[in-house]
Amino acid sequence: MLLFRWTMLMLLLAAGVCFVFWVGTGQARYKHWGLKILKWTLIAAFGFFAVLVLERVA
Repeated sequence: MLLFRWTMLMLLLAAGVCFVFWVGTGQARYKHWGLKILKWTLIAAFGFFAVLVLERVA
């Protein structure tokens, strides 16, 4: 559980850094990477919480 929390925190931080670089430089590749990291972080988080909910139900 602790490993998952730290991984989510680091991925969200990486996405935030990408967006800051995009604002600072104006290069679209940083926006693209930030959105890609954010998308997969949210997918992983929803999957993780779905597993937690299913464990509670069963």
